[in-house]
Amino acid sequence: MKFALNPYLTSVLSSSVLLGALSLSAQAASLISHTEYLDYELPKKIAEKCAARDNCPDIEVKYLNTNHAWINTLTNARIDNLVVNSKPTESVPIAKKSSPAEVKAAIDGFVSSQFTDLPVDSVFVYSLMVTPEYLGHVGDFELFEINSYVFTGGAHGMPYSEYLIFDPQTKSQIQLADMLQPNKKSRFKALAYGAYKEWVKTVADDVTSYEKNWPFTLSDNVTLTDKGIDIRYQHYSIGPYAYGMPVLSIPYDKLGGIIKPRFIPK
Repeated sequence: MKFALNPYLTSVLSSSVLLGALSLSAQAASLISHTEYLDYELPKKIAEKCAARDNCPDIEVKYLNTNHAWINTLTNARIDNLVVNSKPTESVPIAKKSSPAEVKAAIDGFVSSQFTDLPVDSVFVYSLMVTPEYLGHVGDFELFEINSYVFTGGAHGMPYSEYLIFDPQTKSQIQLADMLQPNKKSRFKALAYGAYKEWVKTVADDVTSYEKNWPFTLSDNVTLTDKGIDIRYQHYSIGPYAYGMPVLSIPYDKLGGIIKPRFIPK
């Protein structure tokens, strides 16, 4: 079943537009990227029940399909992981690949739960959406983002966004730890904390008071941009839901000696 993107997810995707105009390289033309829908159908009993009630769950899962098989494998394994968990999680390294049977069973369980968790007359419709997005490249690195949205009733659903950085030289995913020079995490954290305080000033009058309720933590959900490193936070990580998923930015001119030189565009 194919559905239009939920407005919450659409707003998440639009926040990534600034990465579309990244530095050009010869490698950019060699990467061709598009997405494909997971071929999923609701279980027959669920389909009959929800069709009669006009409240079928929304399921939209897309997989990445580029001309680089290793990027597809890593990205789609993470998509499967998010689907199988069927709930937002903190950004973690890709651990394993779920089988198609496990993915289908997880979605079947998710859609079935709508009819066990909610009253018969409920107006809510469960939603599960996961989709990858190609952001572009900086230097040698190819940049992607996975966005998801889970709604199981209540005042709002839960969007989630995770950056992926791939190194074509080593055919591997790059984590924040791979980018930092030895023993420089504390300096990077200090820069991120400074960016956090600047962001707080845009949403609150007093940084000290705000921090008591929403203290700073260092997220390893990072990506490269043409200007520096962006750090993405999920809802409720450093602010209330209404503040969205904040992005803290650290410019390259502050990162000399902290991140490895190959991660700073020439």
